[in-house]
Amino acid sequence: MAIAEFALIERYFKQGQKPGAHAAVLGIGDDAAIVDIPIGQQLCVAVDTLVAGVHFPEHTPAYDIAYKALAVNLSDMAAMGATPRWFTLALTLPTADERWIKNFSEGLFALAQTCSVELIGGDTTCGPLCISIQIMGLLPRGQALLRSGAQVGDDIYVSGTIGDAGLGLRLEQLTVAPAPSATLDFLLTRLNRPTPRLQLGQALLTLAHAAIDVSDGLLVDLQHVLTSSQRGARVSLDAIPLSDAYRALSPAQDKHSQVINALEAGDDYELCFTAPPQNRTALAALSERLSLPLTRIGEVTQQAVLHCVDQEGKILAYQPRGFEHFTNSGACT
Repeated sequence: MAIAEFALIERYFKQGQKPGAHAAVLGIGDDAAIVDIPIGQQLCVAVDTLVAGVHFPEHTPAYDIAYKALAVNLSDMAAMGATPRWFTLALTLPTADERWIKNFSEGLFALAQTCSVELIGGDTTCGPLCISIQIMGLLPRGQALLRSGAQVGDDIYVSGTIGDAGLGLRLEQLTVAPAPSATLDFLLTRLNRPTPRLQLGQALLTLAHAAIDVSDGLLVDLQHVLTSSQRGARVSLDAIPLSDAYRALSPAQDKHSQVINALEAGDDYELCFTAPPQNRTALAALSERLSLPLTRIGEVTQQAVLHCVDQEGKILAYQPRGFEHFTNSGACT
């Protein structure tokens, strides 16, 4: 059943949320939104676009599409240490299917309300399915976590586990998928409903020197930090954290291949960050408080080269790879 554009906005996006204590001065319904920025704060802004067939399979449920579209933007806020406050939505739909839109809005606002972020405007158009979200958050002035802040001697950490979402996608794309199980459900949840590490990012403002969220592959994203910081790194492949679910369902025949596949997978949306060794105790306490593993996987070095080492410390010949638009299969050509 189709629905007219302005009725769609009113029913599913304007009325579908519950603004909190940090509501915009003016939200949905005018030509633009208005927000107040508190004294001593800076506005942090990011935008991400998800395209059907590139960022998610065509058959992905509308609830999960919306959830992930917002989650990946919230993850950018986490990587900067920002507190998200507002977002806008540009939604392109092939048809105005009311059932699909209802499920989409439910997924969107489920996460928005959990993270106390308010939809304050956007646009709806007709065309191939595409979702663009611009998110805005607040940062204490001059305290943002930047990619350029890594220092020689810093420990390199990653939160959570790596490779789950990528393996979930691979399994979902198989002609004969694995039998349904709690293990498979875990991987698919990591793919479709990633957890933005907002509390971690905000806590790292006083503990870390640099950070990035892992979207295109751990080593590819770490390389972005190293390039911006003009530094190198030594990463222990044996330290890369893998989940029990990943180990159980990975098609790789050996541990080394499992780790390499995990490093090249995207969509983890964990945080990779660097921090001085003197903060190890504080980071261990933070890990316990958040019930979130923070694994030390290497250290920042002076020479601007990324080295991967095995258990014996032998440097391995490995070129970091990950997802990149216009060159990866399935992207535009």
